[in-house]
Amino acid sequence: MSETIELNNQKAKRRIILLINTVLLAIGANGGPLITRLYFIHGGKRIWLSSCLLTVGFPIALIPIATSYHRSSRRSFSDMGSPKPKLFSLTPLLFSAFSIIGVVTGLSNYLYAYGVAKLPVSTATLIMSTQLAFTAIFAFILVKQKFTFNSVNAIILLIFGAGVLAEHAGSDRPSGESSKQYVIGFALTVVASALSGLMLPTIEFMYKRTLSITYSLVMELQVVMALSATIICIVGMIVDNDFKVISREAHEFGLGETKYYVVLVGSAILWQFYMMGAIGIVFCASSLFSGVMISVMLPITEILAVIFYKESFQAEKGISLVLSLWGFVSYFYGEFIKAKEMRKNHISETDLPLDSIVPVE
Repeated sequence: MSETIELNNQKAKRRIILLINTVLLAIGANGGPLITRLYFIHGGKRIWLSSCLLTVGFPIALIPIATSYHRSSRRSFSDMGSPKPKLFSLTPLLFSAFSIIGVVTGLSNYLYAYGVAKLPVSTATLIMSTQLAFTAIFAFILVKQKFTFNSVNAIILLIFGAGVLAEHAGSDRPSGESSKQYVIGFALTVVASALSGLMLPTIEFMYKRTLSITYSLVMELQVVMALSATIICIVGMIVDNDFKVISREAHEFGLGETKYYVVLVGSAILWQFYMMGAIGIVFCASSLFSGVMISVMLPITEILAVIFYKESFQAEKGISLVLSLWGFVSYFYGEFIKAKEMRKNHISETDLPLDSIVPVE
């Protein structure tokens, strides 16, 4: 009986963490691209600086780490027989692995920032919707993710949606951008989507090979990954002389110098919410589910871009959006049917089996 109660408590805690991370992801996934594009629209030109902002807010992840340590310390103090908790519990292997993942993330961030600099937000967002297809493929290879008719259908629809955009590439080219710059931005955004699709299953792959993983450890891994990515971007900023021109760029920024720095800080915070949410969802559910939630936010970002930035929304974008939404509905319908069948068999509704419930401290 006590084991059943403990199991239910663990599942309840994990659902709460899943909800919190979904909210963080929603805020970051919608606000991040918009504020990044705002930087470029009003005179920002530094690609490496923009890519650095995608991960430089990683100290925010120290808050849940410190909170977990404080709670563990209090329990340890009340129970004299329990071992003294550690602030960080990373192993050298995990540190090395996530440092490498961070390097790839840094490169992916640069490619994405370049794409946002050259493309309308709505176009870049639609291209990034293909991340779900890449996530599904790599999840199948790395973590043996099982496919259903609905998940395969969703992947095909997303690929067709991106294909429609590619067929009409250049029709929404921003003023001042050459065709060559637009095409390069389009191609690099596709590569960034592929790398992002690789990262989530890779992270889940490492989670499954960790004997005891907690939410606090997940945040530690996120800090290592983001720090590594930030270092890559800082090196790029040094080579590209970004630090020498930031003050001049701030003075010439279209919204004013003060708002320039507000945009930079806001971008760092929003993108950190995105990272914490995406990685937290992998911990609570799976990399494929995280990819789906990211993709679900994309149509909202497209609509917001049209509203706030008055971006054009031609017929091909509408077709691509419909195909994307169709894919999302197909996937979620498949998951609904799957969950219904699992409940009938008294199996957990999540991707992880009951015997793999992990602590969420």
